[in-house]
Amino acid sequence: MDLAALVDQPFEVLQEMERRSRAAHAGQSTDVSAEWVGVAFRIGEEQFVADRNQVREVLMLPEEITRVPGSRRWLLGIANLRGHLLPLIDVKLLLGSGRTSLRRGARVISVNHREVPAGIVVDEVMGFRRFMDHEYSEEAVKTIVRCENFLAGSYRRGEECWPVFNLFDLVESKMFLQAATE
Repeated sequence: MDLAALVDQPFEVLQEMERRSRAAHAGQSTDVSAEWVGVAFRIGEEQFVADRNQVREVLMLPEEITRVPGSRRWLLGIANLRGHLLPLIDVKLLLGSGRTSLRRGARVISVNHREVPAGIVVDEVMGFRRFMDHEYSEEAVKTIVRCENFLAGSYRRGEECWPVFNLFDLVESKMFLQAATE
């Protein structure tokens, strides 16, 4: 039920609010439009969102990164992050769109994949973005960083377009898994 429809019925508004509160407390659906939450980040000048379930955590760029001999340039190296070795990937360089500037704002998105540990280095992480289901479009979006193979639609809000970057598709791709130079 839409609360706006009950604007002239204060008692019914309170009843509906109580029903929603009890349902939320019990872990049930409250019949409110579904919401999608993603982690917003920037590669170059373009903004993207990744499903929050695909992101383990967001980290500062570590001071020490150990290069891996015989690896492609986009594999920046291995870093020890909280006792775990994590390969760090320059996603912009991997996609063939130049090198990510390793400035203060650069961040590592630790991908929450069970079999392929990876830290994706991006220019900036802008926090969570929430979208309603009706803002989603399966329409393919053209990007400057040439990542169309890893996009899963987009969310549009007003003039802004937020392509959904599928991190699992990236780390499972043949291109990603072939990190050794030829």
